[in-house]
Amino acid sequence: MSTPQLAAFKVPVVENEPMRSYAVGSAERQGLEAALAQMQQELPFEVPCIVNGKPIRTGKLAKQPIPSDHARHLCTYHEADESTVASAIDGALSAKAEWEAMPWNDRAAIFLRAAELVSGKYRYRLVAATMLGQGKNAWQAEIDAAAELSDFFRFGVKYVEELYAQHLQRNAAGSMEPLEYRALEGFVLAVSPFNFTAIGGNLPGAPALVGNTVIWKPSPAATYSNYLVYQILAEAGVPPGVIQFVPGPPPEVVAQAISHPSFAALHFTGSTFVFKKLWKDIAANLDKYRGYPRIVGETGGKNFHVIHKSAEIRNAALQTIRGGFEYQGQKCSALSRLYVSSSLWTSGFKDQLLSEAAKIKVGPPSDFSNFMGPVIGRPAYNKIMGCIQKAKDAGGEVLIGGVGDDSKGYFIQPTIILTKDPQSVTMCEEIFGPVITVYVYDDADYEKTLELIDNTSPYALTGSIFAGDRKALIVATNKLRNAAGNVYYNEKCTGAVVGQQPFGGARGSGTNDKAGSISIFYRFVSARSMKENFVGLEDFQYPSNLI
Repeated sequence: MSTPQLAAFKVPVVENEPMRSYAVGSAERQGLEAALAQMQQELPFEVPCIVNGKPIRTGKLAKQPIPSDHARHLCTYHEADESTVASAIDGALSAKAEWEAMPWNDRAAIFLRAAELVSGKYRYRLVAATMLGQGKNAWQAEIDAAAELSDFFRFGVKYVEELYAQHLQRNAAGSMEPLEYRALEGFVLAVSPFNFTAIGGNLPGAPALVGNTVIWKPSPAATYSNYLVYQILAEAGVPPGVIQFVPGPPPEVVAQAISHPSFAALHFTGSTFVFKKLWKDIAANLDKYRGYPRIVGETGGKNFHVIHKSAEIRNAALQTIRGGFEYQGQKCSALSRLYVSSSLWTSGFKDQLLSEAAKIKVGPPSDFSNFMGPVIGRPAYNKIMGCIQKAKDAGGEVLIGGVGDDSKGYFIQPTIILTKDPQSVTMCEEIFGPVITVYVYDDADYEKTLELIDNTSPYALTGSIFAGDRKALIVATNKLRNAAGNVYYNEKCTGAVVGQQPFGGARGSGTNDKAGSISIFYRFVSARSMKENFVGLEDFQYPSNLI
């Protein structure tokens, strides 16, 4: 693929994708409603594995249920078997050299075109698939499948351009010392979650953008939307074999990939338990590999809001509602534990919080008036309801909600639990559902409460500090420095935007490599330093050798 470089390439100016509101009577509301209607008429869809650009139908079938109507399913997909995964790995390794050698401006153009397809031609179909398959309302699906996904692709190109532009500031006299950023040696395994279509696109997309080839194992509960993303990338020009789409049983597919000698990196979003197991499995295979695999992961969170006595009550209450109950609390960043000063709790915060929570409508995403939809499936429903029962058994008081209905869809009412024990089960354990547990602290114990927040959970993903007193914000920022990778002042703990708040946490929440920034791309390249000498030696000896 030899081609002359006749000009310096410059990425067009990149801006965040404008988000559409889907207001009543708007063109976008009509377009989305039409896409939903068409999709519901056409389903269930058939999803094959895609290896080297060709569909593979293994005949081993699984279904992606619609969580708001679990008697129906959005798609039937073919699960990758051992031979399919082996072919995918071989094909990815074969495609690697040509993909890495493709001129950077051409790789960039492919992903910029993919962003245009996401935000234009396929916008409503992606949003509809995310609503039906993953249970998001229109706004949550819009900010995910349309806006964030196109932002990942566009800003990814911008960040890689910045990465490739980094070089040594000075060279030795008579020489040139370039620095290059090679793709990793081998293939990358991307294991994506159910809760964000955009993450489904970014987990294989980020490594591919810097020249890697990728085995992509999507979440069973997001198979169809992720398949649409794969098709968009292929239409945009990603060559066959660069991204191999292999839905299937996670343990088998992943185990086969990480056992291969050419496994070079894991890009993962999912549970902490699974991530830790994969890390151990990779370590056990270390002697098989050609190099040391990169491990990049974002996992769980036990995210907090702390409300100081100086906070503005209405804003704190409304931000708490959104932080805890948007997308049924199934964001990695969702609010789960709430610490409120006693004076604010009794002077209006409690009443406003409960009155606003009581307004939330729960039901199918196709009814645009529903703020909350279903949780993702039967295991999630049972776990969340079990956690609520554990809280009751431990003496927690359910102030609102606490009930569910799984007769047609997996619906759980927004739940707020008041506890007198800051170490109670729902203050410590990750729930991943629409449950907020409140602990009311004495105003004089603000700093002690900050220490409590820091030490209660093994996670450190997101958190918010609400205060009008600047000193209170500063104190909390310092005491909670390592308690969250994303921290917000007077703003809910969810909603990180690509290019604005790079996302990721540490401790049990992951490797904090900051998706949505240049940092993530360093993990999928291997730098090579070079030196070219222009002036030859005349003698091997140094002046210090002379007498």
